[in-house]
Amino acid sequence: MKKVRMLTTRMRAKRMLAVLAGVAVLGAAGGCGAGAASSVVGKERLVIGVRPDLPAIGFRKGDGRFEGFDVDVAAYLARKLGATPTFVPALAADRERLLLEGKADLVVATFSITQERKTRVSFAGPYHLSFQDILVRDGTTGIANVRDLAGRKICEVQGSNAAQRVIDERQIPASVVPASTYDQCMAMLKSGRIDAITTNDVILAGLAAREGRGVRLVNTQFNEQRTGVGLRKGDVDGCEAVNRAITDMYQDGTAGMLLRKWFGTSGLTIGTVSVPQFEGCS
Repeated sequence: MKKVRMLTTRMRAKRMLAVLAGVAVLGAAGGCGAGAASSVVGKERLVIGVRPDLPAIGFRKGDGRFEGFDVDVAAYLARKLGATPTFVPALAADRERLLLEGKADLVVATFSITQERKTRVSFAGPYHLSFQDILVRDGTTGIANVRDLAGRKICEVQGSNAAQRVIDERQIPASVVPASTYDQCMAMLKSGRIDAITTNDVILAGLAAREGRGVRLVNTQFNEQRTGVGLRKGDVDGCEAVNRAITDMYQDGTAGMLLRKWFGTSGLTIGTVSVPQFEGCS
């Protein structure tokens, strides 16, 4: 009886050791998996959120493919990281959610870097410096700069903060009219329901180029826009790798070539093309 009890005790001890060993292996594997998933470095495929609704920036064509400046930038960065890009749509209101829910590894979608956004996601870059501008109907008079938006109706796409910045930062008493897409803003502008659209100049230049006539870019520059690459919060290695790729993009002439390719005939002043000062990865 005593011998049987001793054997039973030994068997239980062996089972416990096996369980503990299994837990340790799973824990280690889980830790490695989490680390690999949390960084874009070393991935063979990168899911990248790009705009589907902005001509010349990020636009989804009828065949489902994406094209535009941001799309070309995203493809370049992916190649530099040794990965194959897969693009998914990222409307203004979806950019943070895609990262927070793990549905995108990077977001390259006119994502302006702000301190408030940096509390939830990380940013590499900026990869492009632009300014806020104003788009109006042809024949509109009295709007030559941001101060002239006082008392006017201006459109703001959900997830963007451009119109609100006119009110909060510039102290301009304008009326903000919400929209879900820039196509809705354009429809309201052309119908006269709003007086102007204000956001990044490259976005407005793309819209103006698509329309061809009937609208006009005011070409007033205010509120510098630092457009960055969104990453999951805390991916310092990924941020540094993307910054190196952005540096290469400027130094090898790709950045200037892409800006001229997409905006060279839009009337937008491109200016000097040089490596932007990065925000830093922390």
